[in-house]
Amino acid sequence: MKTKIYNALNKRYIVILIMLLAPLFGFIDRNFVFFFGLSIVLFIFWKSGYDKSKFGLDFKLNWNTFFKSIVYTIILCLIEYVLIGPLLDAILGMTDLSSFDDVKGDLGSYIGLMLVMWVFAAFGEELLNRGFYLKWLAEFMGNSKNSWIISSIITSAYFAAGHIYQGVRGAVGVFIWSILISLIFIKNRKNLWLLILIHGLFDTVGITLIYFDKIDYISLFFKTLYGL
Repeated sequence: MKTKIYNALNKRYIVILIMLLAPLFGFIDRNFVFFFGLSIVLFIFWKSGYDKSKFGLDFKLNWNTFFKSIVYTIILCLIEYVLIGPLLDAILGMTDLSSFDDVKGDLGSYIGLMLVMWVFAAFGEELLNRGFYLKWLAEFMGNSKNSWIISSIITSAYFAAGHIYQGVRGAVGVFIWSILISLIFIKNRKNLWLLILIHGLFDTVGITLIYFDKIDYISLFFKTLYGL
């Protein structure tokens, strides 16, 4: 039975069905949308004999990947906190981060969120959204350069929609961030570990700023600097 299910799921077009079905679980809880998709991915990974190539995990984690992730993270942080972020804040208002209020000044919550973030956001979201949704959709559409770009746009919008609880500003910011990290994946299709590290390091910066309650101050500083 499990083999039959795996054979049915191990088709590139199945990604479209999963992307259509997953949002239905949002009526129960928004987190179910993520866990439904991730469960499918983990099942396919398990039944394939842990075939890493299916999800872009061909490359082993190494120091070169780690150093590249730091460089990319610095660039993405500059884009978010210095360049595009303040402009979006001025136009759309601040990102709704009220769901993270309990982290401010609370070391226990900060450490707990860090652990959850690295497991489910950094590893889980990248495995699902880039390793599965983006990669499989691009391959289904022909595996050409254009198919990867179109897939990046579609899956970035899909990913951003899942963050609408952070307000319009949050969703737009996530869309732009997702487009950028998807472009990195296009150049490193066999190294999903790079994206996992970038995601984890980027969110580590954000969570740390929330812990010290500094995100609003940074935005205010650059908006004032730019006269926004």
